[in-house]
Amino acid sequence: MSELIVDGVKVSYHVAGSGPVCLAHSGGPGIHFEYLRMPELEHHLTMVYIEPVGTGNSDLLPDGDYSMEYYAHYANEVARQLGEEKVFFLGHSHGGFVALQFALDHPESLAGIIVYDSMAFNGPELGEEAGRRVDEYAAEHPGDPVADQVVQAWREDADLPADKAAHLDSLRRLLPVYFKDFRGIQDRIADWMATLDLTLDPNRQPSLWDVRDRLGEITVPTLVLVGAADFICGEKFARQLHDGIPGSQLVVFGESGHFAHLEEPQAFFAAVLGFVSAH
Repeated sequence: MSELIVDGVKVSYHVAGSGPVCLAHSGGPGIHFEYLRMPELEHHLTMVYIEPVGTGNSDLLPDGDYSMEYYAHYANEVARQLGEEKVFFLGHSHGGFVALQFALDHPESLAGIIVYDSMAFNGPELGEEAGRRVDEYAAEHPGDPVADQVVQAWREDADLPADKAAHLDSLRRLLPVYFKDFRGIQDRIADWMATLDLTLDPNRQPSLWDVRDRLGEITVPTLVLVGAADFICGEKFARQLHDGIPGSQLVVFGESGHFAHLEEPQAFFAAVLGFVSAH
């Protein structure tokens, strides 16, 4: 683990592998980076796993203002500390928001961005769409206790106390809807599930964000990745990104939900490495 101080705030990160540098930014917000660890990429890339502010070993922000601009600023400072002229940036889910903001604010630092299961906005519309998809999931699995567990966890989420154990329990009960075939992969991801962890900041302020009307300003090479069965950052939002970002590349993983690097690892890593090689 390495760290730097930016404007009095500690930002931690972890470096593994060799080759072109690729920063990786986890989702959440608040989910620890370990779930996004990708040893397969480390054989070809120097992966730099950021612990975003408000997460893990990095500091909480005193005012609770975790704007996308701040996240992008801290990521850019990590890139500068590494001494690289340009880096790749892989952002998953909420981390994909950061990737887009990074490309808008600091394009000079980037060789390219990889926007993985994400979209160009954050706000009530996201939750409403995900709620509809949870209802569809339940309708597709009538009488299935796992589906009932997912629905219950989703409905309880907004009323959970500021308690880490309660939020982790809710996340684990929700996991089946994040995969296309959770039962089929469950045994294979047992070790991965044990890495799931999060940090709660009771001072975190709501962060409404929308750059749909600015996608045409993104000039860095962009790879958009999405699982066809992703319930929360679905294919229609990935296509909005692809249609809006000039010259972007879109890859849809037909047998994946929100975690294609687990459900279709070979296709996922081939897409990422092909993109890096091309740019």
